[in-house]
Amino acid sequence: MKNSLRLWIRVVLAITLIGLAAGLIIGNQPQKKEKAKYIFLFIADGMGASQVTLAESYHSYQKGALGGERLTFSDFPYFGMATTYSANRRITCSAAAGTAIACGEKTINTRIGMDPEGNKLKSMCYDLKEDGYKIGIISTAPVNHATPASFYASVEDRGKFYEIMQTIPETGFEFFAGSGFKKYYGNDKKQTGAEEYLEARGYDVCFGEDEYLARKEGTEKVVLCQKHNKGRHSREYTIVDPEGAYIYTLKDMLERGMEVIGEEEPFFFMCEGGTIDWAAHENNTMATISLIDEFDEAVRLAYDFYLKHPDETLIIVTSDHDTGGASLGNGIEWLDDRLDWGVLDSAWNMPSGKDSLSIEENKALNDKAFIGWTTMQHTGNDVPVYAVGNGAERFSGKMDNTEFKSKILAL
Repeated sequence: MKNSLRLWIRVVLAITLIGLAAGLIIGNQPQKKEKAKYIFLFIADGMGASQVTLAESYHSYQKGALGGERLTFSDFPYFGMATTYSANRRITCSAAAGTAIACGEKTINTRIGMDPEGNKLKSMCYDLKEDGYKIGIISTAPVNHATPASFYASVEDRGKFYEIMQTIPETGFEFFAGSGFKKYYGNDKKQTGAEEYLEARGYDVCFGEDEYLARKEGTEKVVLCQKHNKGRHSREYTIVDPEGAYIYTLKDMLERGMEVIGEEEPFFFMCEGGTIDWAAHENNTMATISLIDEFDEAVRLAYDFYLKHPDETLIIVTSDHDTGGASLGNGIEWLDDRLDWGVLDSAWNMPSGKDSLSIEENKALNDKAFIGWTTMQHTGNDVPVYAVGNGAERFSGKMDNTEFKSKILAL
């Protein structure tokens, strides 16, 4: 009897020890995370690391400090750098860069959603749509401009604006927003207007807040544009509307998109600060900073959402390329460390300072303030990547811009 009891005890102990060991082994295995339910991808067109430094230095000046101020995304816990070259140029254009980010493959400059041989590529948005995500494509540039188009269209040339617009109903995506449409009536100005074309195919097209608030009840697919671009080829960027109408900021557009899509189902938003690039092309330092600040406000909106849903949200902030090659300081003498933000600040805050500066005036002010710009075009510099939330660790370190798609879809 005693021997049987001893044997029974040994068996129980052995089973217990095996169970504990198995539990430790399983517990030490990395647990696969579920894909984030809410994904925000922010692209600041033309914003290199130096433009971020410009903005933060200016805000430090405003506080009477030499440095220390940070943008919202600068405090994200994960940081990396991404390459920007295209399939045929060391210096990319927004079409090739947008395609690399959206579709995960390099292409030649000016091509959207196609490889160098002309084969169509699949944007991550279509993969996410198949996984049950609702999709929002937002830009402060026109809806059919290069970067937003890279996430839903496939054309051989980025200049085929009307053809890009015609792709929108085929996507089934729930929300689009931008300044308006390039080539609103087509290249010959004889085609069906963009609004009429999209309305006939199931989208509620709203130019301005009045039309947005008056949209059809229960509308599930919306295209939102600036009021002043209704029925016309989209104007280039303005900070102050010439007709006095309210201008949607990127934050405003994202807020409206989140209203339309809701949060019951998973969503993906691509939000582009498209006009940062245009200001940098003019070497307009203060406009560049102002537009980066506007971009950062939209990031802050997403970050506040993340704080309410930290385990379900991923935010990525990056750029498609650097424009202008800006620098703090442009002295030519040994140890010339002068920098005068006051010069630019005074000019910017004049009543006519926001939109009226010519390229020559910008150059004169930059020289006087000792702000350097190396070019009025794109550069081949790597661009920064910032991330927070579920899966953000994937976006640290050096990466190619074709890796964004696989990193997002692998989560």
